[in-house]
Amino acid sequence: MTRIVILQPQFFPWVGVFEQIQLADVFVHFDDVPIAQGRSFVSRVQVKTAQGVQWLSVPIVRRQGQLLRDVLLDESQDWRRRHRRTLETAHAKSPYREEMLELVDTVYTLDTDRLCELNIAALEHTADYLGLQTRFVRSSEYPSDTTSSRRLLDLVQRLGGNTYVTGHGARDYLDHALFERAGVAVEYMDYRMTPYTQQHGPFTPYVSILDLVANKGRAGAEVIHPRTIPWREMLARSAAPATTEAAAR
Repeated sequence: MTRIVILQPQFFPWVGVFEQIQLADVFVHFDDVPIAQGRSFVSRVQVKTAQGVQWLSVPIVRRQGQLLRDVLLDESQDWRRRHRRTLETAHAKSPYREEMLELVDTVYTLDTDRLCELNIAALEHTADYLGLQTRFVRSSEYPSDTTSSRRLLDLVQRLGGNTYVTGHGARDYLDHALFERAGVAVEYMDYRMTPYTQQHGPFTPYVSILDLVANKGRAGAEVIHPRTIPWREMLARSAAPATTEAAAR
């Protein structure tokens, strides 16, 4: 089985993305697609603080029709210093605070003006820190005129994959039958969200991977326990609440 994961590069994302990285034989940075309108996890992430959950946001320069790989960082704001100050304060009592800050500094001193390069560095440096083994490539290395599900399938096939692993959002748009006809299995993440000791109140899984690094160090890899379910089971799960509600009426 050769598992392929295809995901837009996100900014120091939550642990679930690193579950996908750990599962993948090849992890594709989906960099040649239009950036989503409005706010998304490509440019912001949540962190826990003594004042509650806050957002770390990377300011960007938006232009109509931009591809993700072309989005520029807005350097008119001193966002790096602001982020570091937030992280220093939020993790003042975290045992691996300095290792987390060193990781952030490694990414933030990268010589680039592109959001995509920043995000790719954040993902790959963090994966390396945690000892996660996968092959990273970029979709722009495999140009194609196809779009949507056909584009995803083309990438999987060109990379020698026979299994496509995806997050929950794909259930609303992915052409599962297209993959099935091509002999490629589709699996959805079944996120474990394993608790670990955090600062500032009850556990939440949805904060930045930097929280795991600050609190667990390299042993944070022990918290990452990926598993998947077949696409039919995912769709059945998604339909279950609506079925139950209808039956109650």
